[in-house]
Amino acid sequence: ESETHDVALLFGREDRGLTNDELQKCNYHVHIPSNPEYSSLNLATAVQVLAYEIRMASLSDEEGNLPSLAEWDQPPVTADDLEYFHEHLAKTMEEIGFYDPENPKQLLTRMRRLFNRTRMDQMEVSILRGLLTRVQRIINK
Repeated sequence: ESETHDVALLFGREDRGLTNDELQKCNYHVHIPSNPEYSSLNLATAVQVLAYEIRMASLSDEEGNLPSLAEWDQPPVTADDLEYFHEHLAKTMEEIGFYDPENPKQLLTRMRRLFNRTRMDQMEVSILRGLLTRVQRIINK
């Protein structure tokens, strides 16, 4: 995605990692397998491992082994537009009785993860938001 958008790596605190709220703001999560006797890596080691993997992926991309997002027919959705979509989805699910904010049971978190994995483009998000708007109009008649 770095061909079309800025990419950031977010590392957790050395002593306790990332909060749930911070994790929910991330599009992807990385797990680095480690020795079960030492279940976590220190921050410097985690940074080093990811830097190495990014370099290897970059070399692989130079050889033409990875698909290019730059050739997609629509630009990828922006972080702001994706956030608006998630808010629209939550509101619609609440209006149709599918989501109870008093008893959330991780539903919104899982829906967010599901849609973040899809790497939607702007047109796809527009289609889904149009669908949600239509549902809202029908139920609010």
